[in-house]
Amino acid sequence: MIEEEGGLNKIDVDLITKLGGISLKNPVLVAAGCFGYGEEYSKIIDLNKLGGIITKTITLHPKEGNPPPRLVETPAGLLNSIGLENPGVDIFIKEKLPFLQKFHTAVIVSIGGEKEEDYLRVAEKLEGKEGISALEINVSCPNVKVGGYLLGCSADLVFSLTKHLKGVSSFPLIVKLTPNVTDIVEIAQAAKEGGADAVSLINTILGMAVDVECWRPKLGNVIGGLSGPAIKPVAVRMVWEVHRRLNVPILGMGGIMRSEDAIEFILAGASAVAIGTANLIDPQVSLKIIEGIKSYMKRKGIKGVSQLIGKVRVN
Repeated sequence: MIEEEGGLNKIDVDLITKLGGISLKNPVLVAAGCFGYGEEYSKIIDLNKLGGIITKTITLHPKEGNPPPRLVETPAGLLNSIGLENPGVDIFIKEKLPFLQKFHTAVIVSIGGEKEEDYLRVAEKLEGKEGISALEINVSCPNVKVGGYLLGCSADLVFSLTKHLKGVSSFPLIVKLTPNVTDIVEIAQAAKEGGADAVSLINTILGMAVDVECWRPKLGNVIGGLSGPAIKPVAVRMVWEVHRRLNVPILGMGGIMRSEDAIEFILAGASAVAIGTANLIDPQVSLKIIEGIKSYMKRKGIKGVSQLIGKVRVN
């Protein structure tokens, strides 16, 4: 409904969007790793206002993660080498999931593993649990020496893992891809052919920092994953490439700090976006981005998010 007020158009906008069969109240989620399991942030923001929460990656057994230092600030970015520290799927189900079940927003559980069988067993343990909207399949963490990252660099392995996960899980599957490959479209296509309901683009870019005083790496794991504004142009480009070549829903992420960044991803082809590193700077940034998207849509006279998805003009 549009009405005139003071010479300005006022429009009611609908922020609902769909991602691989999941209906989201708005297109802004929080990314895995930077939001924990939502407990700390729930004291600061209303989690019910988010489009969705993606949990920290869960593995079959507890993981201690990598040795410190684990975080290094860089110009326009952050290097991290956490190493998928988590309590394991059994403790997640017992201690973390009940908290998330209290909220009226999509809960997407990120899962990881060292081999395909690990992913399958985690998915089997999560099957049928209330309060889970989808699984994000993390085959792209660069901070582990074995496991999912190696899977994510191979189209054949991504296809196999996704296909077998579809056989044990009834949840929609969102495969999170690594940018550290030659052809992102090839890997995304393998995920789609394996049965993925959507893909996440992108995880962090491999990076390294050196302390010039002691001549040693600044990270305990030597290399880590670069996130933050520095990687946004790479992420937007990969979202656009996958969207224009494949008919697969995309969850866009990588360096989103404000609503204009989120809108870039949507115009490039993302059905929704996830906010990561920015949460560490401003815990309320996701809610601000939601309001920013709403204001943008009103200003442009756009009634629904679908009118923005993939609408970038390249000709």
